[in-house]
Amino acid sequence: MAAPLNICVLGGTGFVGTHLATRLARDGHWLTLPARDPDQGQALRVLPTVRLLKANVHDPGILDRLVEDMDVVINLVGILNEHGHDTFQRVHADLAAKVVAAMRAGRIRRLLHMSALGADIRGPSAYLRSKGVAESHLRAAAAHLDFTIFRPSVIFGPGDSLTNRFAGLLRLSHGWMPLARAQARFAPIYVGDVAEAFARALLERETFGQTYELGGPDVVTLEQLVRLSAQASGLPCHIVRLPDALGRLQAAVLGLLPGKPMTLDNFRSLTRDSLCAEDGCARLGLHPRAMLDILPTYLGAPAGPVNFGAHP
Repeated sequence: MAAPLNICVLGGTGFVGTHLATRLARDGHWLTLPARDPDQGQALRVLPTVRLLKANVHDPGILDRLVEDMDVVINLVGILNEHGHDTFQRVHADLAAKVVAAMRAGRIRRLLHMSALGADIRGPSAYLRSKGVAESHLRAAAAHLDFTIFRPSVIFGPGDSLTNRFAGLLRLSHGWMPLARAQARFAPIYVGDVAEAFARALLERETFGQTYELGGPDVVTLEQLVRLSAQASGLPCHIVRLPDALGRLQAAVLGLLPGKPMTLDNFRSLTRDSLCAEDGCARLGLHPRAMLDILPTYLGAPAGPVNFGAHP
């Protein structure tokens, strides 16, 4: 095995970050995880090579010091909805530019960056556009960075905000759910497989300058995704498919509620299918696991066969 690396993981206490930090610690790497609230990463404190610290990664001076003497920087920071000062522009695009600047100042070359399928500076939503701008900052610095970009479809697993949220909403509504963009399609990928993709790319020179689209083996609609979450949780599921006009109205209303269950920007993102144009997992020698192999392990109920070719 290669010598342990010093790695700074931005966003390391989040959903994907927790799984990735655990995976990299298993290989003996030394990890620094700065966070606004390090207590969110309590589960990682038992790992002897993980250091949690309180830091504002958006402050360029602090970021310069964080990446100093690191071998690798991993940027996982991302949001699905805007809250106050945490806008898509600040969290995705501006932070990516600051990371590039800090790495150039510290003469650090290796960067692994989390983007999203559909990232595009001309995308239909502010979320996708900001992800596209972030990628453009990396590519503009290609002469100074050995970067690798990952573009996953929706990510599921223990602690996710996807299948667990669906299950929670179905419990509250006794199985009923009005659903916008029910026909939107995804290739959900297990969080453990995303972590493995990062780990495999870490030291491989052929991944430098490359973008990897990550999707699981199942292509499902949003409706099927909700039904799978219900099935794995042992819950009833009655979906009311909303036409786009009502779906936009629903998103506008839900975006005003605490926690923003859905927003108009989420709705706009759903107008573009989250499917891979190329098999990034295969390029990394990775065989991602099926949803039905994983969902029952954390949602609770045994899952039976599902026909992915048609609406259940």
